[in-house]
Amino acid sequence: MRMPLFAMSIGAFGIGTAEFVIMGILPQMAASSGISLAEAGLAVSAYAIGVVLGAPLLTVATTRVPRKPLLIALMGAFAVANLATALAPDFASLLASRFVAGLPHGAFFGAAAVVGASLVSYERRARAISGIMSGLTVATIVGVPVSALLIGHFSWRWIFGAVAALGVVAAVAIWLTVPDTRGVIVPTKAADEIRAIRSKRVLLPLVTGAVGFGGMFAAYTYLTPILEDVTGLGPVAVAITLAVFGVGLTLGNVVGGQVADRAPIQGLFAAFSTIAAVMLMMFFSMSNPALAIGGVFVMAASSSLVGPVMQRLLLDGARQAPSLASSLHHAAFNLANANGAWLGGLALSAGLSLTAPILVGVGLALAGLALSVPLARAHTATVVVPSVETAELVTAS
Repeated sequence: MRMPLFAMSIGAFGIGTAEFVIMGILPQMAASSGISLAEAGLAVSAYAIGVVLGAPLLTVATTRVPRKPLLIALMGAFAVANLATALAPDFASLLASRFVAGLPHGAFFGAAAVVGASLVSYERRARAISGIMSGLTVATIVGVPVSALLIGHFSWRWIFGAVAALGVVAAVAIWLTVPDTRGVIVPTKAADEIRAIRSKRVLLPLVTGAVGFGGMFAAYTYLTPILEDVTGLGPVAVAITLAVFGVGLTLGNVVGGQVADRAPIQGLFAAFSTIAAVMLMMFFSMSNPALAIGGVFVMAASSSLVGPVMQRLLLDGARQAPSLASSLHHAAFNLANANGAWLGGLALSAGLSLTAPILVGVGLALAGLALSVPLARAHTATVVVPSVETAELVTAS
């Protein structure tokens, strides 16, 4: 991996840790704040809502800002917000800081995707983007399980302090290695970007991702208490299972980059079908440790495959607005995060079993599968040929 891609993947690692770590420490955070598990789940939704709002707003507001200083500034803001989470005096302040921490998320990945694509040939752009995104998935292998283990020895506040430090490291790495892309990436006007995303070839991937990917988050948000109370796993086994989830995400991301470049529509149908099937199996088998851990792996791998595919479809559909399309990709997936956590929490608040969020996930995955039908029609109706403008935006110098 080229050093600039690696530097941006460090930022992705920090963001991934901030986004997913809370799932592993949710019971402890709830206990220390004196709130219910469902209420603690609002911390997941607060971050996701920050991403949903920040992605389009910050991207549009910074269209004329050079990509390198923008990436550094976004990482700096991310670090400060996570430090605020670590120091939050009460749960309301924690929710506010989580919201603010989510604001730079989508804009960072949007800018990083365009920079990463500019460093490689046109036909390798999805793989370059998935390389940057690998930092996010690696966070689920390392950051989340390690945090789940450390939570028995350290306060959850120290974990968010470490995430803030990661943001600083990423900012420095980007400053040292990412080239100045002025003259390679052609700046766009905010109005042009907004016009370019209004087609159904952009809107349909966003809606499909926002709905279908929520299936994984409905289950994953409450996975730690399910593994503890239903599967009967101890702290070490829970951490290992969370690491297995991360391995599945990473594998799915790597395969997804290949699928996105070769057969995105077929991959999308296969992914949502697998997600729904495996989560239905998990709902009935979480009391069996082997089946539970195996189900977690397959759920993660098939869910992660969706990301690169959606990124490819968005880049094809919004060739004149790559930054905004890429940031909206993350906004859509974090809307799925918020919806999944919220709907799963509603199931728990209604007095249903602890595994009820998994069944909610099945329904969301099936909805994503249904939405993939009109998405496939919209995508195949137009043959995508790289334009001069696209080449200026995504071809290596």
